[in-house]
Amino acid sequence: MVSSSATRPTAPCSLLPTRRFLALFLPHWPTDDLQRREPGLSGPLVLYERIKGGLRLAAMNPQAAQAGLRLGQNLADARAMLPEMTAREIDRPLLTAAFADFADWHSNASPLVAVLGDVSAFGDLVLDITGVAHLFGGEHAMLRTLLARLRALGYSVAGAIAPTIGAAWAVSHFARSQVVADTDLAQVLDALPVGALRLTPEQIAGLTQMGLTTLAPLRPRERKPLQARFGLSLLTRLDQAYGMLEERLTPRLPLAERYAERRFPDPIGLLDDVLMTTRDLAIQLGLRLEAEGLGAQAFHLFLYRVDHKVMTLSVNSARPSRDPDHIAKLFSHRAERLAGEYDAGFGIDMIRLAVSSVDKLDGTQLGAFATPDGTDDLAQLQDRMSSRLGAMAVLRTQFVATHIPERAARLVPAMVHAAGPKTEPGPDRVRPLRLLPVPEPIAINAEVPDGLPASMIWRRISYRITRASGPERLGAEWWRSGQRLQLVPPEPPRPAKPGETPRPPPHVPRLERFNPSAVTRDYYIAEDAMGRRFWIFREGLYHPDASPVWYLHGLFA
Repeated sequence: MVSSSATRPTAPCSLLPTRRFLALFLPHWPTDDLQRREPGLSGPLVLYERIKGGLRLAAMNPQAAQAGLRLGQNLADARAMLPEMTAREIDRPLLTAAFADFADWHSNASPLVAVLGDVSAFGDLVLDITGVAHLFGGEHAMLRTLLARLRALGYSVAGAIAPTIGAAWAVSHFARSQVVADTDLAQVLDALPVGALRLTPEQIAGLTQMGLTTLAPLRPRERKPLQARFGLSLLTRLDQAYGMLEERLTPRLPLAERYAERRFPDPIGLLDDVLMTTRDLAIQLGLRLEAEGLGAQAFHLFLYRVDHKVMTLSVNSARPSRDPDHIAKLFSHRAERLAGEYDAGFGIDMIRLAVSSVDKLDGTQLGAFATPDGTDDLAQLQDRMSSRLGAMAVLRTQFVATHIPERAARLVPAMVHAAGPKTEPGPDRVRPLRLLPVPEPIAINAEVPDGLPASMIWRRISYRITRASGPERLGAEWWRSGQRLQLVPPEPPRPAKPGETPRPPPHVPRLERFNPSAVTRDYYIAEDAMGRRFWIFREGLYHPDASPVWYLHGLFA
């Protein structure tokens, strides 16, 4: 006789590379986190929320659960059953944000950490520990380490390691904490209830009505009827759990391929110790980047505290760099700016330095044949000033490819470098030292309409012009101001009344292009009797029915 278990198909081997995932389930995270923030809370504790006009229990600690309370119960009934309990209103956005920070802290165990929010926004963590477990002495030792440190902090937690995300989540929720080998995946999952597939309550209720309470009888069922009744999500979760379909992990923090870290047997707390460790890590990271011929522009420092908090500090460099001294100084100046906000808590047990925005960086000659021009020193000075004062506090002038004076330059952060060809103005163009923010109108007297100005009135003060040179004609930028006139559709002619003379059709403007002579500027350098030099211009040309307008645009030294 062949047993029924032998007739069930086994999970096919995946063609994808084998990976290992560690899932952590914290069933009482809301109340555990509240009791950690308020140590005075003790005894039964529940959190309630308003659902359908009533106050229902949304979370509880183990003491309240042992007293017979259940989730979704009316708050008044719960008070009648347990008068001594403490009730607080739940704050879901706060708990979600706190759990996200809690997840980031676990990146000291694996760089790939994600919050699994399929069932709840908080309570489930998944770590990709492929190639990481050996740092803890193996998968069993790693699981014990992570569970022990969370329980020492006061959290109720269960965990599991499995080759798929779905299997790790299922075992952590519905079985004891264990490590599931690849060969035992199907056997372990078959014994779990159908709720282990992260299904909706409606799907679980429907499967239970069909007599499918565990995953063992669910796998050999016909897939088309299951999809027709429960939707594609049921088959997707089933295939993901058994490794027949890949489920991708979305990490909370971006993966840093290049980083260096140091773990401390005893936590440290002084900022000077953190900066000294940062310099040592910068040396290690610089050697690795040098071996690969690379440099980085963004540097990220992660400080892992023993109380499951992570402090992050990021600095940027205007140019790709791998100089350890420069990197250490960037963090030192930023630390001076944030010294009042630095809080090591109960100590820091691990520091990680990671880089991003990596680009190719060739080696430079530093010996007798080097020709230093000061550019590198100036760039490093700008980096340090920006790190200490803020990126928007250190600005520089950036030229723009335009011949319109007020658009020819702009202020940008000193760390920003323009990509593309250089746009410096030509050396033959004379420009004033000070350019007014907005050209100011002036009154000009000239001997002839197109001649040099003889005097001007600016801000109610008259200036007699003794010398002037020009003009320098600047035309309009047709790609900016060359707008076509809008065509107005003609109105349909109104029928003439009896005895009324028909009116002609309305005039339709013809299609015209922008007239550049209307905004042509003729610039002059004018000098008055006191030796003051002005940069003035005439906008437009003289016409019999119109006169141009004069403006003062800048002042020379």
